[in-house]
Amino acid sequence: MFKHIITAFTTLLLLNGTSFAASTAGRTDHSGILVWTFLGFCALIVVAQLLPALMVVFGVVKSASTASEKQHARVTVKK
Repeated sequence: MFKHIITAFTTLLLLNGTSFAASTAGRTDHSGILVWTFLGFCALIVVAQLLPALMVVFGVVKSASTASEKQHARVTVKK
């Protein structure tokens, strides 16, 4: 019986090696206000580029889907 317990315990220890690895939960991030300002500025640039692109895409979809814009406008000239 004791031999089976030792074998099971040894098997658990060998198969679960990552449970004894160092945890990064206590790691502190030493990023200051400049790092967060830079990341915020980068996010602002991405959003500023994304909004006009989405507006163009929606405009193309809208113009392609409406039937009235598929027809050419006719111009009549009065004499």
